[in-house]
Amino acid sequence: MQPAGVAGGLRPPGTVMRLARMGAMHPTRLSFLRAMLRRAAREGWRISRTAWALDPLGFGHALYTVQMPERIYSLVAFSRHLPDAERTDRVIAEAWDTSYVLYDGVPDADEIARLARNVPLQEAGRFAATDLILSRANKSTRLFDSVVHTLAAGRQPDAAAIEDVGYLLRTTAVYGNGKFGIADRDRIAGRAEFAGPFQAEMLTVWLIRAFTIDLVEHCAAALSPGAAQIDPALRRRFGVGNSTGLGMAPFLVRHPILLHHWMLARETALSRVRALPAASPDTWAAFHAQLRAARSASAHWLTADELQSTRVCELATDLAALARYVATLPPDTPEPWEAIYRWAEDNLCLEAQECTVSLLIEPHGARVDDLCETMSANESTGTWIDGGIGCAALGTLIDAVYPWALAMDFGQPAAVARFWYVSAEKLEPRLGERAEEPGAEREQPLTFARDVSRLRKALALAPDAQPVAVFLLERPEFRHVVRRVQIAARFPYAEIQDNLIDAEMRPIDLLRCKLAFFGAARFDPRSDRWLRICLFQGAPFPGEVLAQSGAATFGDAA
Repeated sequence: MQPAGVAGGLRPPGTVMRLARMGAMHPTRLSFLRAMLRRAAREGWRISRTAWALDPLGFGHALYTVQMPERIYSLVAFSRHLPDAERTDRVIAEAWDTSYVLYDGVPDADEIARLARNVPLQEAGRFAATDLILSRANKSTRLFDSVVHTLAAGRQPDAAAIEDVGYLLRTTAVYGNGKFGIADRDRIAGRAEFAGPFQAEMLTVWLIRAFTIDLVEHCAAALSPGAAQIDPALRRRFGVGNSTGLGMAPFLVRHPILLHHWMLARETALSRVRALPAASPDTWAAFHAQLRAARSASAHWLTADELQSTRVCELATDLAALARYVATLPPDTPEPWEAIYRWAEDNLCLEAQECTVSLLIEPHGARVDDLCETMSANESTGTWIDGGIGCAALGTLIDAVYPWALAMDFGQPAAVARFWYVSAEKLEPRLGERAEEPGAEREQPLTFARDVSRLRKALALAPDAQPVAVFLLERPEFRHVVRRVQIAARFPYAEIQDNLIDAEMRPIDLLRCKLAFFGAARFDPRSDRWLRICLFQGAPFPGEVLAQSGAATFGDAA
């Protein structure tokens, strides 16, 4: 087996698959929520609020239905009273302001009653195969009540306050793929509308966003018959917040083939744009508009995290420098996008380099949007082990694919300072400190840099011609590592080229990479292990004309 290379024009994995760069990624038009919005516009989805059973305080349930060309889905939303003392973003919470299920079809009265008994309980509930996605959210304590009372007084909410927070409700989980007894992925994987990654989850969050506006306006109208409704221009500035922690971090490690497809699509889009010989007047003007929007977005990007705050300041400075540079380029510059990319690579920080990648991709929907169809992966194939190759051949393969891992010294305590495990309380991934905490004997197999290094040393002691199958009979602890090596050899962007148990590793780099593919913005780390983000800010609402969603402004729906 020979390691697969990357096509000419693509950035090499050694550049792209480093945590520092992955943790600087920005959303693009290939992001999953953007792909969903374009499909909604293209197919003319009809979305309506078909039930609204909320009392004057906003407690009760609501039903939203989505009519697609072949199927219909429903979001069932429940709103309950939650004492302030019980409101928390932590996964150990047992009660939330609101809870939701994306339902396959339209639930009747009996089904709504079943869901009302179970959905507010979340993990403690019992679910059926018709329940596709499970979610919950809490109100923003800074903004929700303020908007209610401002609207009730007949005034519009303060635009600066909206920009400061960005959302009225913040989700703490959006569960899919069979978790807690909801529908398995196989139920919907063959449906065109959900064939792409996380499309059912994105639909759920989009509908939750619509509910948040309806809910706040309902509460305002209950206080005053003369209450205002939110101005359409302000309405789009509300997204859906999300609080995400370590539970999501190992996903990219556990799904190497899927990660490869995501990265390959993004890198292919960039390479297509860089290869263009000239810029059309429309794309040139659109790029400049997107750059202005990105500069505005960086000015409104607030975070309490010291490191990210520094990065945001550097981003703002570098985007200003980028604007000055592109102002020197005439519209008829040969290969302008390549020139801009090279200048950014040579002169800007990582945060601004990856922002530039998004800016370059953004105006070129006609050339790159087809790549959204390549971002899924059948992970039941491609994971077989070729046991017929010899140990020497496998060693040579490791040398070719994993030189970065073999260069690490795992004899240093800092290189093995941490370990991944699964919490017994919530059955979610956690990160322990090896020298300080018990449980290292239950370490999860997420340490491929270290394990590949160990495998390479073991292979050096085996007979060169010995089949790997025989080697694994004697050393079965390396079975998952051999599989991983052979996957990485076939899928160049499958492996994160860093040590995931190093003392200096920042798990939020993993989170940000995945969330950027979702389409998240306003990354706000609260430690190196969890962060808050915003989804759908600036995007159209279901009741609006969606035909323009594919050209949404960068930093808004992007």
